[in-house]
Amino acid sequence: MELTMLDWAFIFGFFALALGIGLSVARQAGKSSEDFFLSGRNMPWWLLGFSMVATTFSTDTPNFVTNLVRKDGVSGNWMWWAFLLTGMLTVFVYAKLWRRSKVLTDVEFYEIRYSGKTAAFLRGFRALYLGVFFNIMIMGAVSLAAIKIGSVMLGLAPWESILYASIVTVVFSTLGGFKGVLLTDCVLFVVAMIGAVAAAVFAVQHADIGTLTNLFSNEQVAEKLSIIPQLKQDTNGAITDDSLNLMMGVLIVPLAVQWWSVWYPGSEPGGGGYLAQRMLAAKNEKHATGAVLFFNVTHYALRPWPWIIVALCSLVVFPMDSQRDRDAAAKELNSPQIVQIQEDINADPTKVDQASKDKLQALKFQKDGLTALREAFPNTPDDKIGHDLAYPAMLQSLPHGWLGLVLASLVAAYMSTISTHLNWGSSYVVNDFYKRFIKPEAKDKELVLVGRLSTVVMMVIAALFALQLTSALQAFEILLQIGAGTGLLFILRWFWWRVNAISEVVGMVVSFVVAVTLALGPWKMEAWQSLLVGVGITTACWVTATLLTRPTDVATLRSFCKLINPSGPGWRKVYKQAEVDGQPIESVHESVNLPRGILCMVLGSMGVYAALFAVGMFLYGNTGIASILTGIAVVCTIVLMVLWSKVCGDSTEETTA
Repeated sequence: MELTMLDWAFIFGFFALALGIGLSVARQAGKSSEDFFLSGRNMPWWLLGFSMVATTFSTDTPNFVTNLVRKDGVSGNWMWWAFLLTGMLTVFVYAKLWRRSKVLTDVEFYEIRYSGKTAAFLRGFRALYLGVFFNIMIMGAVSLAAIKIGSVMLGLAPWESILYASIVTVVFSTLGGFKGVLLTDCVLFVVAMIGAVAAAVFAVQHADIGTLTNLFSNEQVAEKLSIIPQLKQDTNGAITDDSLNLMMGVLIVPLAVQWWSVWYPGSEPGGGGYLAQRMLAAKNEKHATGAVLFFNVTHYALRPWPWIIVALCSLVVFPMDSQRDRDAAAKELNSPQIVQIQEDINADPTKVDQASKDKLQALKFQKDGLTALREAFPNTPDDKIGHDLAYPAMLQSLPHGWLGLVLASLVAAYMSTISTHLNWGSSYVVNDFYKRFIKPEAKDKELVLVGRLSTVVMMVIAALFALQLTSALQAFEILLQIGAGTGLLFILRWFWWRVNAISEVVGMVVSFVVAVTLALGPWKMEAWQSLLVGVGITTACWVTATLLTRPTDVATLRSFCKLINPSGPGWRKVYKQAEVDGQPIESVHESVNLPRGILCMVLGSMGVYAALFAVGMFLYGNTGIASILTGIAVVCTIVLMVLWSKVCGDSTEETTA
């Protein structure tokens, strides 16, 4: 694809903008580690909210949504829509608690909540486990999208896409620190949204489509439109395995289990990660709460439909192989001749002729419904051909000027996400590993230098990892499985005094071991079945470990209560014992009204879901249902406004650490 000077002007303009912001705040960011990682804890809710939503608007997100829609229909998005429940719980319960903690990172929390050497070990290990290992996996998935976009739209080799995409991001991230990330996120999100809407408009205007009516009436698209998965019956009247697995995998399990039981970056039960970093950087508790609320409304109600429309359009322009052809390919792949070819390739690929290799690969693409995409992009490496490739493929029809703007928006999405993860990950390396265990006496300038060096190293490793991945969905499922079963632990540690450091160590180790065992073992299970197994085993293990091991020492528990003022029956024993000992616990903070917070969570979730589906119904032309859903969203919003001051309290303090 050839870009005009106007297209390149948009792209290089945003590169220059990011670098300019990084340079303008570099001096302030380098003053101290707190300035570099939290920008002085004085940020307003709207700027933090924009940054949260910009971070989750990564380059791989539209690719991921496209993958879901093409394979499972619009209803496939429940895999991530279910995390709204987690987000709203963070808004109305946990945002205040995080801001009160006054820690620099969320893993520093371990040493104010737990005691002893186990707490110290947990803090250091989680700093590397989350800040480096998990963080690199996330950045690898985001960088995979950059590879696919670069391959389809610019004809770049994978290593070229990674190199060009990461250089500017690393430079402005190391210069500007957290404030540079926040300022660029605000601008980049606006650009990214304009690009996403423009991509949807021009996708509908494609010569093969023309209008939304034509799109929704297309045979390939019509069966994908349902927002709720549909159970199908075979000729004997029995529910088909495929439709049952879809219902369980994308709706039942996510809504019933996944949202509270699984740790996933950006949707952590109880908050955490880069969202916690932004809550900790807020001016006060109200700003922390407002930031997370803004994020959840924008993330779930505003953004999904432009991506979904492009994904649906791709089914017309790059249609999937028919079910009959996919079944025929699956059958032939199990034939003795093809099985032998695969075995020969595994033994010694050099001894298998190219025609046999091509036939095998063609059958694999046909089985997965990817023949049209493969034929459209013959120069793209085989292992990078997937349904997520359809999103950048649809962008090829954009007119010049708009093409440059949309490409710039994807660059913006990439930069905002990667810069956040680099700053967040390096904050763990610096504050919770280097300063805590390697050199406690390190000065601020040295800590900032270590942060900048770790930023570069993590980007290099993430780039290498991205070259090994094949799809955004693959990375999503890996992360879900590794975090399965730990979510409830992260929720309860704020409201049950008995949870201790051993609980977290056991949960972390068991979830990882179970994930690896399920991935490498001989068991053949659906992804949702593996998730349930992981959740069940991990939860049982950490709860058992909690009850069999010594609790956190009394002094630490009382100090935590004084600092945070947690509420609920889980802390009554600690408060009562303190009174018996003549040392009643007094806190400057109001206790969190947990029932009211949960009520607001339910109302907030209903309102956002109603708004999300109202937009879809208006697009589908179902104005009656859309109007009802809009009314529900308005009512929920009004009730929440009434409860807002009671939930957020009267805190107006401009606290710092």
